[in-house]
Amino acid sequence: MNIHEIIEKRRSVRAFRDDPIPDDILDKILGAGRMAPSAHNAQDYKFIVVREKEKKKEVARVCSEQRFIAEAPVIIVGVSTNPEHILSSGVPAYPADVAIAIDHMTLAAVEEGFGTCWVGSFSQEDLKSALGVPKEYKIVALFPLGAPYDDPGIKSRKSIKDLFCYEKFSD
Repeated sequence: MNIHEIIEKRRSVRAFRDDPIPDDILDKILGAGRMAPSAHNAQDYKFIVVREKEKKKEVARVCSEQRFIAEAPVIIVGVSTNPEHILSSGVPAYPADVAIAIDHMTLAAVEEGFGTCWVGSFSQEDLKSALGVPKEYKIVALFPLGAPYDDPGIKSRKSIKDLFCYEKFSD
């Protein structure tokens, strides 16, 4: 697949088969996250790879009881280790830095035949406690990773003219 096919195929998967993810493929997916750019190339983040069944259930519990999370063979949790870093624009660097790395991994997962779902609904404090994340760090998002149970179909999107404007903002 080329990158455009991968992007078109990327879906939010909420039903996973039990198939394990081979270590060499998981390493490729994690490697894609490692190659992501970040502010000042600082890579101020860590990713927690969760594979133990009981730990996955605990993660799903603090994610608003979203059971599909625990059904995936792997859960990857993105943690900012420097949430205080503010760019010169006044915008915090950490959400974008972690999001870029996660996006690289989710696209690499599609190329390898796996699916993911971005999850941002969770209790920050409960998930930190469950995973031993220091209180000064910030969990940005997580995603379950596994073989999709079925093909979620074609996603609908707004047209380019509804989303993009040129030279200045316009409605």
